[in-house]
Amino acid sequence: MILKRHIGLYTDFYELTMAQGYFFQGMAEKPAAFDYFFRKNPFDGGFVIFAGLGDLLPMLEQLRFETDDLEYLRSQGFRDEFLTFLRNFRFQGTVYAPPEGEVVFPYEPVVRIEGRMFEVQLIETLVLNFLNFQSLIATKAARIRRVAGDRIFLDFGLRRAQGLGGMQATRAAIIGGANGTSNVLAGWEYDIPVSGTQAHSWIQSFPDELTAFRAFAQLYPDRCILLVDTYDTLKSGVPNAITVAKELEAQGHRLLGIRLDSGDLAYLSKQARKMLDAAGLHYVKIFASNQLDEYAIRSLNEQSAPIDGFGVGTRLAVGRPSAALDGVYKLCWFDGTPRLKISEDITKVSLPDRKQVWRYWNSNGYFYADGIALAAESAPTTLFHPFFPHQHVNVAHFDKEPLLKQVMVNGKIVSPLPSVQESAAYAQQRLAHLEPEYQRFEEPYVYKVGISKALMELRDSLVFAHHRSPYRAKKSSDRPLQ
Repeated sequence: MILKRHIGLYTDFYELTMAQGYFFQGMAEKPAAFDYFFRKNPFDGGFVIFAGLGDLLPMLEQLRFETDDLEYLRSQGFRDEFLTFLRNFRFQGTVYAPPEGEVVFPYEPVVRIEGRMFEVQLIETLVLNFLNFQSLIATKAARIRRVAGDRIFLDFGLRRAQGLGGMQATRAAIIGGANGTSNVLAGWEYDIPVSGTQAHSWIQSFPDELTAFRAFAQLYPDRCILLVDTYDTLKSGVPNAITVAKELEAQGHRLLGIRLDSGDLAYLSKQARKMLDAAGLHYVKIFASNQLDEYAIRSLNEQSAPIDGFGVGTRLAVGRPSAALDGVYKLCWFDGTPRLKISEDITKVSLPDRKQVWRYWNSNGYFYADGIALAAESAPTTLFHPFFPHQHVNVAHFDKEPLLKQVMVNGKIVSPLPSVQESAAYAQQRLAHLEPEYQRFEEPYVYKVGISKALMELRDSLVFAHHRSPYRAKKSSDRPLQ
């Protein structure tokens, strides 16, 4: 668990001011439900990989206010009666969610949290902080994995990450498809593979490059990867690496690989491969790093660059270029009554009441559509476009499954959480059921997400009750349900 103490303070100030307000208004203990969802896929892509739940749930289980937390809140003007209430507080809510690694889409409830009003409000920031960021990075990693194929893909992003967010970034990168990380603390915390070679400073600190290579090979003869671009990649680095590889062979070992960290990676990798093969070193792998992302790797593929593995840093760890997933957390039910947020823009009108998400499969074993229905109703047989109800599709003949399942009940995790590697395997398994048209980088198809007739009628009746007039969508880029 990333945060060991002061979990109750890991929130925005207004969450606590509202919690105190609910307390003094006699509303704190009343039942409520919130939805976590997002409205737009990052990276102009077609999907999101859900991540962060494995960090979030233990935080909720340990959520409490310590003595020094309460003293700090007292200094901020919170009243003694409320602080006494917080002293014995433990989260007692129920959480519904899919497994980490699930493929999810805009507008559908990804997580539903039910509990006492003040506690489900209090955790809003915690929920958004963990789920938004990790889902963003896991999605970026999944895109990189798609173009990396079966080759090695490592997370090198810790040094460029946003502070301690590097821990979450590494965890999410593994879920999205990275094989390992340079982040040693994340390796220990999450039991994931760690990897690394040497920096240019290692080579620079020795009298010459060959001496530096020999020293490293002597220390790590069975996992030696040599950085070959400190001085001159093709005239110095690769020839010296070949010399050391031959010396290792004579000692009964094998050079694992060389790493390129600058220059024209396509050209240099091709030339290096020729030189290695000519020396009989067909087994020596070529690894590349330096400002890589899914587009750079795709370009290297198009140029037939003979690269066996990629170290991806900055653009993975910070989720460039999207930088953030716009996940939101909205009240959908309070004290027995469905609630919604209304906007002049229909795409920002939230869906009321407690809901379930149903996934429909076509006969070819691919995801066909997701349907949002009231939790109390069975899987709908017709899905209506969320904003243009005249567009609808019959799904009665499709196989289906519910996505939201209880993962926490009364503040306790209901079953052992999967490992990061298990969540990573699940993500790849689920992506295999998403047709390529939804996974492409340029103008992917928009996946069908519809709502049930009962949910549509409930939403429209509540909007009418508040506005007493119809509302219109400003615009929507969603593919029609048909």
